[in-house]
This record gives sequence, C-alpha cells and structure tokens, in this order.
Amino acid sequence: MKKSIVMLCVLTAVFSCRDNKNQAEDNTTTETTQLFFNGDIITMDSEKPEYAEALVEKNGNIVFVGRKTQAEAKHSDAKKINLNGKTLLPGFIDPHSHFAMVSNTMGQVNLNSEPVGTITNINDILERLKQYKEEENIPDGEWIFGWGYDDGQLAEKRHPTKNDIDKILPNNPVYLQHTSGHMGVANALALEFFEVSKDTKSPEGGTIDRFPNSEEPTGLVQETAMYPFVGFMLEKLASKQEAFFDTTQNYYASNGITTAHDGMTDRNTIRFFQSQADAGKFKIDLVALAGYAELESNLKDSTLQFKTYKNGFKVQGTKIVADGSPQGKTAYFTKPYLTEVPGCFNYCRGLPSLTQETLNNLFLKAYKANNQLFVHCNGDATIDMIFNAHQNASKVLNEPLNKDRRTIIIHAQFPRPEQLEMFVDYKMEPSFFTNHAYFWGDVHLENLGKERAEFLSPLVSATRLGLKPTNHSDATVTPIDPIFTLWTAVNRVSRSGVIIGADERATPYQALQAITVNAAYELFDEHLKGTLSVGKLADFVILDKNPLKVEPMTIKDIQVLETFKEGKSVFKQ
Repeated sequence: MKKSIVMLCVLTAVFSCRDNKNQAEDNTTTETTQLFFNGDIITMDSEKPEYAEALVEKNGNIVFVGRKTQAEAKHSDAKKINLNGKTLLPGFIDPHSHFAMVSNTMGQVNLNSEPVGTITNINDILERLKQYKEEENIPDGEWIFGWGYDDGQLAEKRHPTKNDIDKILPNNPVYLQHTSGHMGVANALALEFFEVSKDTKSPEGGTIDRFPNSEEPTGLVQETAMYPFVGFMLEKLASKQEAFFDTTQNYYASNGITTAHDGMTDRNTIRFFQSQADAGKFKIDLVALAGYAELESNLKDSTLQFKTYKNGFKVQGTKIVADGSPQGKTAYFTKPYLTEVPGCFNYCRGLPSLTQETLNNLFLKAYKANNQLFVHCNGDATIDMIFNAHQNASKVLNEPLNKDRRTIIIHAQFPRPEQLEMFVDYKMEPSFFTNHAYFWGDVHLENLGKERAEFLSPLVSATRLGLKPTNHSDATVTPIDPIFTLWTAVNRVSRSGVIIGADERATPYQALQAITVNAAYELFDEHLKGTLSVGKLADFVILDKNPLKVEPMTIKDIQVLETFKEGKSVFKQ
C-alpha cells in the first residue's frame, strides 16, 4: 500500500516517470522471441493454481507454455529471461477505475486523510487550500478544486461548509470533491455561479444540504445535485489531459496493470483517448465506458464502435449510475441507515439516482442495441431496481433472461444473499470493491450494522455460486494498487484491525482471478487476456514474491518489479 500511496502523491506533483518511459523505448529493439524461466509462472488458466516451467513470447503473443526443455528445443533462438525465483503472472486487468479522474487530480488540491494523505481535520483542509493558492499564484476569481476529503476521517466528523471555506478563500470559487466521488462542497462563490440558493430545490436523485432550521445551503451537494459542479470541473481540467496522459499510464503500468479502465467517459474524452491511441502514445490498453446521458446519441454515431480495440483503446459499453455511496449514506437500501443522514430526517435509506422508469428505458435501449451495461450500484434496493429493469427489457424484446449480455454490477457492495443467486440466473456479474473493508469497514459497521457490513463485497459467496466476480480500486476513491486490493480481498481487515466478514475472506488465488481471468471475462476479452495461454497477448507482471506462498497479511508488501505489454517492458523497478 505504501508504494502506491507514494506513487499517487508523486503523481499529483506531476511525476514524469522518464526512466520508465525510456525503459519502454529501449525495449523496442529487443529480440522478438523471449523465453521466461526459473520462477513461479502462474498460468491462471484453471480453477486451481497451476505452474509452468517456462513461457515463450514472440511478436507480442504467447507461443509456448510448458516445460523448459521443450521451450528451448522449439525456440532455440529465444532470448532467455531468468526470473531468478520471482513470480510471473498475467498482467493485471483493471476492472473499474477512473483513468481520466486520476489524471485530473494533478490539477487539484490533495485533501485525502491517512494513509493516502495527511488531512486530519477541517483546519488542515483550509490550510492546504490557502497554501495551494499561494504556491500556485492563483489570482482572485479563478476556480480552485480539491479532491479526496473524507468527513468520516476528520476529527469533526462532518463535512466542511461554505462558511469554513469562505474564511480563507472568499474571493475564489471553490469546489471540493468527496473521496466517494458522490458528493462535494462548494463555497459561496461557487454556489452563486450555479445559482444555488435557499430558493433552489434539490434535484431528483440528489440533495442540496441545508443548515439546521434554515433553507440556506451548507455547500454540500450530493449525487445529481453535484453534477453541474463536477461537469464544470472536468471541463476546466480537460485542457491538461494531454500533459498528464503519459504520467497516468506510467502510474498504472508501475502497478502491474496492462489494461486500464476509465469508468465513465464523455464523448469528448473518448475522442481524446482515441486520438492518443491513433498517435501511438498508448503503452498499455485502455477500456472506457461511455456515459448513459449520451447513450442514444452514441448508439446513433457510426464513428463509435463498441467492444472493438483500435490501437489499444476501446469503448466497451455504457456506464449507468443508479445510486450513491455507502460511506456517504446515499447508497439506496431496503432498510434504513442506523446513523444520522445529512438532509434526511426519517427512515433514511439513501436514494436512487434514477427513477425506475428511466432505468427501464436505459436498459431497453442498450439491450436492443446489444450494448453492454455497467451499472454503479451499492445498496440492495438498487439491485432490485436493476433486476426490474432487466426483466422488463428482456420481456419487451422477447429475449431470455439468461442471455449472455454480461451486465456488470459495479461495486455490488451490499447484496442480499438471494440476490447473488439472481445474478447467476440473469448472467450478470459483480465487480466488487473489497478495499472498502479497510478504508470504511468500521464506518459500515456503525452505519449499517454487523449483518449488512460483514456481507460487503461477498467475493467468496459469489465464487461458490459459479459467478466470475472482479475486484477493483475505483480510483480515485482508493489508490490504484492491485496488490493492496489482493490484500483486502484475502484479509478484509479494517483500519482499526476488525475483520469485516471472516467468511468472505478470499483465497489468494480467488483474489488473483478477480484481477486477471475474471476481469478479462467481464470485458469480453477472455480470448485475448487474463491467463498465460498460447495465443493470448504477452501481457505480464513480475512480482518479487508469490502471493500464493506468503503469509496473507504480508501480501500488501509484495513489489511489482516489471510490467510487460505484448512482450515489451513498459515499467521496470
């Protein structure tokens, strides 16, 4: 975890990764055939761990997996790569993060609490904002954006308010994004810019928080109420995309990722990514999800081809946001939260981001066009809504409920046990988020109670049912660090040391499947990636230790030594 946090902090300071870039460029002259041997080569090509003595890569593809003597006989001209006892795995496939948002953090103030940052209270936030304005010479009137604050980790146990921010930045519009990505705080000038006042009603699927016994906004905007602020922020930061692109993909590669993910991508950013790919600037693959607000226009756009790689980039499907954040208490449950919820005063169960009718229409349009859906969903009530939309679309189209659409439920954090069985029946797959066990496990116990909290991201139960669950970081919500994600899946230990659901602790092999073979399946890439098999892309990661052989609590200390994309080194420690 520490290595990823350091990398993220350096990334925010515009780390250039020149050495890694040169490493990739130097390897363009490497012999076209490479034979890897003398290490733990885990193929990930079976339900139980299997090892190979040797692997041969040629022209970017795997051409042999098996005994070393046979590899040497068939490929006598191959350059030999001695692993010296290290571990070779398929390159990690990122099931869900936000590549563009990771890039955008470089133009924002880092307001994360430990272990990602150093913020402990609201005064720390204010001091950091003041320092940022001074160091960056930001004039009055110019926007300032911050990211990553977590009210649950602040000493005051509350969100900052517009009044707090205005004490130190009265002359700059300011918007601070919550770590969940589902809410944020705006100061007076920012609220005024978007005409949010005491007379402004909360939008459907969102909340404008108010001061007690008043209609005056506190500055906290949740879910759909934050959309104007976030959209504007992304627009303002878009001009810096190209400058930060290479640094961002180097950051992913340094964590062993050979296929990155952008979990909700507007049309302009899709064009930008494709332009970078067409210019030959991709070192790793990138999979994007188009936004549901543009579904209809995207489906009509003949220049946009879904599910097809072009120079390392593809738009796989469409992302829908169906509810909010469990730690932010906006995820939608059938039973209420056990603690106070901002802006709600009775039987507070969170809220859906969309009506059932809107969700039904989106499913119908996507299913009719064979467009894969990825639906952000945390609470069990939202899962029920998704099932209803799936049933409705299948009925209208006269198609079987179990057609292989691979609708992916992103996060699927708190399903009821019987809902997992419905996933099987409907050929849906969950993409879990076990990092929550560490970062917010203690919070979930308090807000949701033991029964719900301990069934968080039930990877073991899902696997037992025959599902192919993946597991992700949702960066920038938690840092890009697949090794740490392995650790949280296997140990499920909270910040305070509490085990969050002992029965759902995965084996290290199950945890690896969630970021290799299962992740390839999620993206319909099982013929290309995810296992060390003949005919697949030579996407590898070399680790200093074998996750299957170390003590579970030490998994997080494993180091990524080198990352290969189609046989070329794109990162080397």
